[in-house]
Amino acid sequence: MFMRISHFLSLGFLFICVSCNNATPTASSAKKADKGPVNSKLSGAGTGKLMAVVTNYYGLKNALVASDAIKAGETSTQLQIAVDSMSVFLKGDTINKAAFQPYLDTVMMQSKTISGIQDLTCEKQRLAFSSLSAAIYTMLKNAELKNGGVYKQYCPMAFNDKGAFWLSDVSEIKNPYFGKKMLECGEVQDSL
Repeated sequence: MFMRISHFLSLGFLFICVSCNNATPTASSAKKADKGPVNSKLSGAGTGKLMAVVTNYYGLKNALVASDAIKAGETSTQLQIAVDSMSVFLKGDTINKAAFQPYLDTVMMQSKTISGIQDLTCEKQRLAFSSLSAAIYTMLKNAELKNGGVYKQYCPMAFNDKGAFWLSDVSEIKNPYFGKKMLECGEVQDSL
């Protein structure tokens, strides 16, 4: 009798675990929706341009996670287009232009560096990506981004234990500085 109850409880626990695992995407989507809309001190259109930069940044980050130098070059070109669009938008926003343009200039310069590098190991691209990540994070903090679903993640072992961070749209660690070598090395430090 005890074995039947134990077996029944084990099956029940397994069912709950599987059910929770299947519900994860819905649960995380619902969590994001509960926080409210993405906003910043920029106008709605400005926040949209800012998030377009971030979305293109994620494409570059994902290419480096995959250690795909060609894709990193392509996505950095897409990032340049998003940065240019935001720069054009800021020409009409004299209040915020001075505060954001230096970071956009850094992102543009580093993304051009990444797209121009011919390095199949991605190591040189990753160096430029580190500076690019710092500029985008500072820009997001200055914009006072809220509900953006942006996670600042940090790997203490990057660049010979000097450490480096990156931004992600998920809390799960996927390290762009090591790719498959140490994919899960890192921790979440902040969220915006």
